[in-house]
Amino acid sequence: MATPAARSYNDAIDALNSLQTPYAVIEARRKAGIRPDAASLREMRGYLARIGYSPRDLDRLNIVHVAGTKGKGSTCAFVDSILARYRARDGGRPPRSVGLFTSPHLIAVRERIRINSAPISEELFAKYFFQVWDRLEANAHVAADEAAPGSKPIYARYLTLMSFHVFLSEGVDVAVYETGIGGEYDATNVVERPVASGISTLGIDHVFVLGDTVDKIAWHKAGIMKHGSPAFTVEQVPAAAEVLTRRALEKQVDLKVLDIDPRLTAAKIRPDAKFQKKNATLAVALAETALRKLDPSFAPDPARLPREFIDGLEQVVWRGRCEVKDGDCVIWHVDGAHTVDSLKMAARWFVGECAGRAEGGGPKVLIFNQQGRAEAVDFLDGLCHTVKNGDPSGKGFEHVIFCTNVTYATAGYKRDFVNHQHDPAEIEKMTMQRVFADKWRALDPSANVMLIPSIEGAINTARSFAKEGGPKAQVLITGSLHLVGGALGILEGADAL
Repeated sequence: MATPAARSYNDAIDALNSLQTPYAVIEARRKAGIRPDAASLREMRGYLARIGYSPRDLDRLNIVHVAGTKGKGSTCAFVDSILARYRARDGGRPPRSVGLFTSPHLIAVRERIRINSAPISEELFAKYFFQVWDRLEANAHVAADEAAPGSKPIYARYLTLMSFHVFLSEGVDVAVYETGIGGEYDATNVVERPVASGISTLGIDHVFVLGDTVDKIAWHKAGIMKHGSPAFTVEQVPAAAEVLTRRALEKQVDLKVLDIDPRLTAAKIRPDAKFQKKNATLAVALAETALRKLDPSFAPDPARLPREFIDGLEQVVWRGRCEVKDGDCVIWHVDGAHTVDSLKMAARWFVGECAGRAEGGGPKVLIFNQQGRAEAVDFLDGLCHTVKNGDPSGKGFEHVIFCTNVTYATAGYKRDFVNHQHDPAEIEKMTMQRVFADKWRALDPSANVMLIPSIEGAINTARSFAKEGGPKAQVLITGSLHLVGGALGILEGADAL
């Protein structure tokens, strides 16, 4: 460890990476059936106490808490964008500053902790990272709930803990928090009195941790609802809706189920799709609730959205979701979809974008990566058939590239992308990618299916399919946010988004 005076952002990321749970440990826990439970939250409260805070201190942040399977990140981004418009007017009141905590990051870890919509700087990240680190070490043997003596929280929990410290230290007035996995036992759920909680569309994801049916998953997501705080959700499948309703009654929470807000007709929601309008509807309700708490004079208009809301919805920046980048010879379509349903949505969006081009476009190319989830092979059916059925020629993707999550062809991983939770031998052998390739060849024998060992190599290969002087190749990059982040970093030469 570097000396306190010299500890840099890179030092912080290296220390953070040391908190990742190794693949072998994850596998051992999986085989033993060990999952997060109530002890996880008791441990988190213990670490919070060791750095000098109690859950009551978090009330000062006026937290908007969001869970869900699909759209929770977009919902958080909408809320943040709306609140930012109020911060920018009338001398910055209310609120004066807005915090946003999300996961995972696309290019740089510091993207997870934002103030006024911007990732905190490398200097600020390093400063607060090591303040938390040093406080944990100074109080390593203080008995506090289930935090073991001398221990530190694992990677995602450390960042959650650090975000509380950052926002409290920087005097943030309102903070928007996206859960990591689930809700009931998620690290963010140490928040006891959110200003409001929201649950976006539910589906199947993280089955080992949350369960293999939507009702089991709904139970976990409903855990963020708190007595005394309003809660909102959108239309859900019946099994999920039933569980949310039952848990709201148990918790004595007023849960409102929202239809798509008719006032959204005044805003251009992108993409213009039902799923995004559901996310925007949820965000509007959460933002209105937060503003009522922050400004007693604020009164929502049931007939129309204020200009700040419309601007916030239309001008939101949420990278790597339904994003189009027009290059010299390729039109890149980038979406971090990573569930069966969200991949079908991404495929429909891609088909619509391609169909809207007058010249018809060049060859369709898929770059896909998903690592460490055996069920991901089942994601490919909907992706393949949706694009095939949407192509007038019936060809679908002409070229399909399965790559690993390694960033660069020669330099390997970017420091912020180092991930010890996957089997390095499987990545080197491209084990998952070979399974994907076999599946795709069965789905579409006419496709040119390739295995490429890095994201950089996959992008360069996709570029090679564009014919000089011909229409631009149309590339969809999807399957995981890790892939999308690595791709955007390479395409833009950026260090953070």
